[in-house]
Amino acid sequence: MQRRQFIQTTAAATVGLATAPLIKVLGKDKKYSTALIGSGWWGGNILRCAMQSGQCKIVGLCDVDTTQLNTTLDEVKKLTGDTPKLYRDFRELLAKEKPEIVIVATPDHWHPLIAIAAMQAGAHVYVEKPVCHTINEGKAMVKAARDTQRIVQVGTHRRVSPHNVSGMEFLKSGKAGKIGSVRAFVHYPGGPGAKTPDSEAPSTLDWNMWCGPAPLRPYNKTMHPKGFRSYLDYANGTLGDWGIHWMDQILWWTEEKHPKKVYSTGGRFIRQDNTDAPDTQNVIFQFESFTASWEHRQYAGNEAEKTNIGCYFYGTEGTFHMGWLDGWTFYPSDTKKQIIHQDPKLDMPDQQNIAALWTDFMNAIKTNKLPVCDIEIGQRSTNMSLLGMLSLKLGRGVDWDGEKGVIRNDAEANALLSRAYRGEWKYPQL
Repeated sequence: MQRRQFIQTTAAATVGLATAPLIKVLGKDKKYSTALIGSGWWGGNILRCAMQSGQCKIVGLCDVDTTQLNTTLDEVKKLTGDTPKLYRDFRELLAKEKPEIVIVATPDHWHPLIAIAAMQAGAHVYVEKPVCHTINEGKAMVKAARDTQRIVQVGTHRRVSPHNVSGMEFLKSGKAGKIGSVRAFVHYPGGPGAKTPDSEAPSTLDWNMWCGPAPLRPYNKTMHPKGFRSYLDYANGTLGDWGIHWMDQILWWTEEKHPKKVYSTGGRFIRQDNTDAPDTQNVIFQFESFTASWEHRQYAGNEAEKTNIGCYFYGTEGTFHMGWLDGWTFYPSDTKKQIIHQDPKLDMPDQQNIAALWTDFMNAIKTNKLPVCDIEIGQRSTNMSLLGMLSLKLGRGVDWDGEKGVIRNDAEANALLSRAYRGEWKYPQL
């Protein structure tokens, strides 16, 4: 059956399920003093939802790039009339403004230190995914959240996306049968690229502070803004960026919290630019009751494959594709049965569902209940991606003890659960 023959329907009509999370805004009378740390593209998307909620007074903005800082300030003034104070150092913002809520939307390598400092300063935290750059940082973030009793929401907004919610209901209802394997994937178009010379950082950018606890590399315009995810000193490539969303979908579906064994292979077979993240990667995750895999490539985007992103859940009753821009689709094993499809409902810009996730965050603060993307949930999803990268670096598989957060009988692998910090910065204590 071709895609044009798909049944365009809602899950409510076909499987009797809700198509969106029922989220109400509780107690809108109070406004929470709110600060944004990391005022770039995605930080702007989150802050916009915070402002549109009507529950936040923006008191501070922080960024090491004053160009981004001033652009965000102009938007805050226009949308709310607030005039937040501007900072280049998050520590000064936390000390002077004492915000009740902090949004952490910096490059990945900064998430742990800033989020932990914000919690210890008394703030509830919305932190972008992946929560950390190395596994022990994530453990420290969970510990800080529990020690301080702060609410910490992770920006895996697909947890509230209507088609993801109804798709998970479909899977958990058993209508796809018993699922024995899941394949998660992202395939990008692209090519070799070319080298870009290093240069002096713009006068508006504090490059030393941008690098922070990570190695101080020469500035290159392909790193900032946005390009940092393909540099392994500051992020974990496609698996750490896109992969965490789909690792999270796998863990949302299963009752198992951790994989038992992880093996990855891959490399840089096509790209010839400045980046150092793998352009090709495959990972196998062995769970108790199923096997999951990840694959990505940053080239050969094509029309031969029906979709370039998401998860295929392979069950005894059929194959279920959880996608993004194409919603979800169930292909029954019995060819006499009709294909079931649900379109996505996504917000602009950038086809996301941050607003609903922010509402859940605010309700969690008011009720003192864990949010839908609590830090421990985000940490486990991040760990899957980080374990894949760790195995790739080692060149062999690892046995993961998810309850203890260590790799069994492997001192060399366990040494990679942390990394040395640079200069004045101290690795979070467990």
